Amino acid sequence: MTVRDRGCLTRTMGGGAGDELERIRELRQRGLTPKQIARAVGLPPSRVTHLVRKIAAAESVDPTQRPVVECWVSPGWSAGLTVTGHPEWPVEPADDAGSTGLVGVLLAREAGRDRVSVCAWLVDVYCLGVKNDLGPDVVYRSELPRIVHDFFTVFGQRPVAAPLELAQHLVLGAVEYAHSLGFEPAAEADFADTRGHLGPWEGPGAIGFGRDGKPFFVAGPHDDAARVVRQLERSVGVGNFHYMIGMPG
Repeated sequence: MTVRDRGCLTRTMGGGAGDELERIRELRQRGLTPKQIARAVGLPPSRVTHLVRKIAAAESVDPTQRPVVECWVSPGWSAGLTVTGHPEWPVEPADDAGSTGLVGVLLAREAGRDRVSVCAWLVDVYCLGVKNDLGPDVVYRSELPRIVHDFFTVFGQRPVAAPLELAQHLVLGAVEYAHSLGFEPAAEADFADTRGHLGPWEGPGAIGFGRDGKPFFVAGPHDDAARVVRQLERSVGVGNFHYMIGMPG
């Protein structure tokens, strides 16, 4: 929220209301309901509800207009993929044969007042596209290192700093690839919320998805494996994809 926006909201409450407005904003960010906030600040619930709506409207800023603070991808993200151009993208040695095609991407943007807005995606770059996503979550900047660590722990190695462009190509390119096979993001409604953090992207993609150019489905614990295999048979034909169901322990 800009200084001008805060000034407009303060004027709606009259003189001396700035402290109350800041208190309402802080309580809202902590997850309190308007009724709980009203009890805490001593204002009528209807008045607090009105102010909460004004705060939300003023803070509804296009996330793509906010600077990128940090962007990370999981190590070995390029295993089995082809990348055209972009020698500046971070590529580390990876075990292509042992890769399952799961890639983590995390993006944090400025959110004002020493806060950042964080989104993260778990992407199947070999077949299904976005399997899970998180956010947008607005947190204090000091919390960001812990969030990055926790998200990438499952990969067993430290994440790699990446440019926004790589995050766009990985996430949105994988979604396009999955769509061409007949698959949509696993939580499509949630993906609509995190999609905006990546900004505009029209392609063409610089990444060739699938493992070595072919769809490769590695069944996870929540995948309907039979349905996925049937869809691959319809979209690319029997013999034109690979799959693994029931990974060894």
